[in-house]
Amino acid sequence: MNPITLHDKSFEIYLPENKIQRAVQRVAQNINADYQDKTPLFLAVLNGAFMFSADLLKEITIPCEIAFIRVSSYEAMNSTGEVKEVIGLKEDIKNRHVIILEDIVDTGYTIHALRQNLLDKEPASLEVTALLQKPDCLKHSLEVKYLCHTIPDDFVVGYGLDYNGLGRNLRDIYKVRP
Repeated sequence: MNPITLHDKSFEIYLPENKIQRAVQRVAQNINADYQDKTPLFLAVLNGAFMFSADLLKEITIPCEIAFIRVSSYEAMNSTGEVKEVIGLKEDIKNRHVIILEDIVDTGYTIHALRQNLLDKEPASLEVTALLQKPDCLKHSLEVKYLCHTIPDDFVVGYGLDYNGLGRNLRDIYKVRP
């Protein structure tokens, strides 16, 4: 294992790049099959999902579109658990098949609120795709239809995920060392 240090914490490899890529390919195959007669709009939630979104879309073989959004759920330095604004959504999603691309679902507060916000815009369908999910942390019951990996409640970085701004560029996913 090649440990790395980011700021004041040490991390070790948790999911190597090849395992991530195999899961991304599996998820893409499922989406290709489920949407073969549709033209979905992928909504990639920035910043964390940028790398996952890029790799996933390389494997999508059906006609599709992608848009990048941010969600605002903070007041000062505290999360409200409520999405106040979807930043960057310029597309009309009414009667469109929409697939949210998220890096990690832990408590589920953000994705739950984002889903409610998007459902108000009357899409034909709305599904969630996530790189990672921490089932033990969920505070909202929600279905992630397309999921690459479930993980325990470990703090992870890499492959788009960061620790105070660092680590997004790492090809592997690392977990904090005890």
